[in-house]
Amino acid sequence: MSEERHGVRHGVRSSGGPRKSQEIFDATLELLAEKGYEGLTVEGVAQRSGVNKTTIYRWWPSKGALLGAALTGARQLDLQPPDTGSLQGDLEALLHAVVALLTAPPSSGIAVSALGAATHSPELAVHVREFFADRLARELPVFDRAIARGELEADADPMLLVDLLAGAAWLRVVLRQLPIEKDFVSRAVSTVLHGAGAAG
Repeated sequence: MSEERHGVRHGVRSSGGPRKSQEIFDATLELLAEKGYEGLTVEGVAQRSGVNKTTIYRWWPSKGALLGAALTGARQLDLQPPDTGSLQGDLEALLHAVVALLTAPPSSGIAVSALGAATHSPELAVHVREFFADRLARELPVFDRAIARGELEADADPMLLVDLLAGAAWLRVVLRQLPIEKDFVSRAVSTVLHGAGAAG
């Protein structure tokens, strides 16, 4: 049976990407971490992944589009939403994942390079927004379950909760460049869920 009848033509799947998508995404993120956004090229990705650059351009017409697809689809940045049985536990698991993303190579170099470059590239900024929208969509079951358990009000804002937690990790690791204390995650989640306990 021909490749075309299997939905594959010239080594490209018809379901949204080339057959070697993961190799392309891996190469894209590796080069981003090594060379930064300015040094990332489709030609370099083609050479490292072993995929013809015309195939890459057929699916992603620019390096911004390619990086956006890699951020969402690559294994290194995959996210499986936790289900610990409590909102506190789930948010701690999510924040641990964010901390690992920002501190453990190779994901740390990828995240810092991509998010830093997005401030200078309007095209990349669009794809980074898509990446975060995809992440939030994956995280929503955590909040749906919490509402069903009575741990969270139905009108709670999941994006705000995630932003407060992820933003705290980003500020601590990337901007302040401070180590993450052992109890940082539990303290951050408790503060977001229960407040700082200020007097008065």
